[in-house]
Amino acid sequence: MSREQVPQVSDDLWTVMSTATAVRRYRGDPVPDDVLDKCLRAASWAPSGGNGQPWRFIVIRNKKLRDVITTASRQTWEVMKDFYRLPTVTDGDDDPKSRVLRAMAEHMHVGGGAPELVLFCVQPQRGTSEMQQAGSIFPAVQNFLLAARAQGLGAAITLWHGHCEPELRASIGIPDDWKIATLLTVGWPKGRHKPVRRKPVHEAAVVDMWDQPWSTQP
Repeated sequence: MSREQVPQVSDDLWTVMSTATAVRRYRGDPVPDDVLDKCLRAASWAPSGGNGQPWRFIVIRNKKLRDVITTASRQTWEVMKDFYRLPTVTDGDDDPKSRVLRAMAEHMHVGGGAPELVLFCVQPQRGTSEMQQAGSIFPAVQNFLLAARAQGLGAAITLWHGHCEPELRASIGIPDDWKIATLLTVGWPKGRHKPVRRKPVHEAAVVDMWDQPWSTQP
């Protein structure tokens, strides 16, 4: 196994959080069930409204379902290219934007062929808004992502299910009163984990007033 193929396992929470980027390019190596189980277990530890745990995590391995998702992912890419007017990228283009676009294109072309797919569903609680419903499922998604990164896996959030939701619902048997929150692709990364790129904290955090930046300076 080459250095690139060695999983970057980390027990340091700060390292995990600061390097849990969206990973869209995967090697063909399978993800062992015990590794995936740790991610699912971490998802189940997440907080939810009233500790209701109104969630279901669906691991998708059925080939027909995966083919449906691949069709949906490619449709999503075509819509994105048109909506955002994305440029065509060639293999020789090596600037940061071109690398990102190439990874996105590969991700959506592979689609349901990713090593693992996990669908996150939530049952809306009576009287809750869309945002409140999200608060009872996306902490579980984040726990899954962090557990994946801690074990050297990569993962990415997708919304491909929007192009194939009726088929997924019918085939899986998702009840009408449940909502699909997101679909994750999961696998061993091609390449290595890198630090996330984010705005500085003072641009995101404020004190008391909307335009009063947080600062640790006296």
